[in-house]
Amino acid sequence: METKRDFIWKMGGQQGQGVESCGEILGRVLAQEGYSLFSQRLFASRIKGGHTTIALRIATKEVATIGEHVDCLVALDQETIDLHGREVPEGGVIIADDAFHPKFEAHSGRIMLALPITELAKKYGSLQMKNIAALGMSAGVLGFPENPFYGFIADRFAKKGEDIITKNKEIFKEGYDTAIAAMHGVELGKLATPPKKDQLYLLGNEAAALGAISAGSRFMASYPITPASEIMEYMIKVVHKIHGTVVQTEDELSSCMMAMGAGYAGVRAFTATSGPGLSLMAESISMAAMAEIPVVIIDVMRAGPSTGMATKVEQSDIRYAIASGHGDAEKIVLAASSIEDCYYITQEAFNLAEEFQTPVIVLSDLQFGMCKQSVPAFDLNRVGINRGKLLTEGLPELDTKKKAYFHRFEDSEDGISPRTI
Repeated sequence: METKRDFIWKMGGQQGQGVESCGEILGRVLAQEGYSLFSQRLFASRIKGGHTTIALRIATKEVATIGEHVDCLVALDQETIDLHGREVPEGGVIIADDAFHPKFEAHSGRIMLALPITELAKKYGSLQMKNIAALGMSAGVLGFPENPFYGFIADRFAKKGEDIITKNKEIFKEGYDTAIAAMHGVELGKLATPPKKDQLYLLGNEAAALGAISAGSRFMASYPITPASEIMEYMIKVVHKIHGTVVQTEDELSSCMMAMGAGYAGVRAFTATSGPGLSLMAESISMAAMAEIPVVIIDVMRAGPSTGMATKVEQSDIRYAIASGHGDAEKIVLAASSIEDCYYITQEAFNLAEEFQTPVIVLSDLQFGMCKQSVPAFDLNRVGINRGKLLTEGLPELDTKKKAYFHRFEDSEDGISPRTI
């Protein structure tokens, strides 16, 4: 059997059909097994419906892009075959739901497997289980062992009871066996089994949120905007564990001002946005520079001028981040170099914001923010915490009769005044 360097798997269908969750399960299981992964989601800018895909590159050595072909394409509708069928090279496999009577050019050199995805879901009582049937078929075609998936299925559906767990295991198993039988001995090749390793499988947005938490930030104010929303969504999930606060504000301008208020009071605070929101924050950021308020703004860039294209990648805000604002006040702008770096660069941003008492903008983009990658477990001691000239002792007592005030903006040799909580 041929030994391969990587597999690229892609699944497509309509938003709401479980495409993303199928890729999520496949990625999480294989990350636990020690494989290096990179995944990419592409979807329409709609609340529901519209074509969507998730692609997953699976390798034994680190990968940081999605690659240019597809070894295994899973199609839940004809549109997926029409749009992505040609990405499958000769010898590659297309798994298609036979419920829509899939069509593809004859003698193309691809292996077309029309399999009963919808039929299996009906058999087990819910069309929502189509993605688990397709997951089993994918694992069978790609040649991964089935046992690691059963443990993950049990964990994922634990809150829904034993009956749901059992049904999902059974439909996975039947999908797995169905795909292997349909291959008739044809093999895509095999990846070497990697050693188990301590790694995470996460979005760049999640890495940035974890970086903020590790830096000691306990306040986030934000307004949802693609592709930055998942920073706030992750913070909302975990903020109770760190005794912090997340506020979803009425707009981006108020989110920046709230974060500045927290920074003025002495809390490490931040907000997250994309191009249109960064535009609205321009006056606030200038005010933070003038008033010497430390605050971090994470800008997950997207494509195009003005409101742009929310689900497409581009580094479109670089000049604006550096040069926007009023007067001659300069600010610090950092840029992440990888999904892993989204964690460490965010920690650095909080240190710089407090050391120099100024706003710091962290640039990420859709490719980092909304793609998942397996990365080495983070080194919690790599970036220390530096709070700059923050005085907590030796302060004058609050006595209005003596008028012994703290001189917040007192001149200093290096131009940076001490501050307090």
